[in-house]
Amino acid sequence: MDEHEFRTLILAQHRRLFHFIRKHIKNPSDAEDIAQQTFIEAWRSLHNFRGEASATTWLFGIAMNLIRNFSTRSLNKRYEFVSDEVLDSVESSVDTPAAAAERRSTIKFLDRELLLLDREMREVLVLVCMEGVSYQDAAQILGIPVGTVRSRVSRARAHLRLRLAGTFSDAEATK
Repeated sequence: MDEHEFRTLILAQHRRLFHFIRKHIKNPSDAEDIAQQTFIEAWRSLHNFRGEASATTWLFGIAMNLIRNFSTRSLNKRYEFVSDEVLDSVESSVDTPAAAAERRSTIKFLDRELLLLDREMREVLVLVCMEGVSYQDAAQILGIPVGTVRSRVSRARAHLRLRLAGTFSDAEATK
């Protein structure tokens, strides 16, 4: 990859990469720092890029390593949740207030449950289900076999499905 191709990659992926990092690192300032560090590390190791994976996969792999390093060093490993006031300001022309409240409750529940997943399952689930990364690219980013990606996504989904069904069936029973 030459300098022009690298610039093109950065311009094409900077916004998506930042959003990817923000899903893992909730502090916007830290996420910006990690995004910048990703580009710096990519530039420094550009001579090592062999083209075995797509340039985007390679770039996101660097970001994932930096996210892991940050999370390991971080004293506060908990996600920050937005307040109800922030969620209340999100308008929907379709939802009734009851539907909006139920959606907020479900999102809060899923956020909590994501925190309870093993780090490995959470990383794969975020990549594949939230970022839309293919199984193959997720495997390359994380440095694991595709079968492992598939099984972790399956186990994470099954866990969330069971927890969601259990929580809402408990809620129905108390009505």
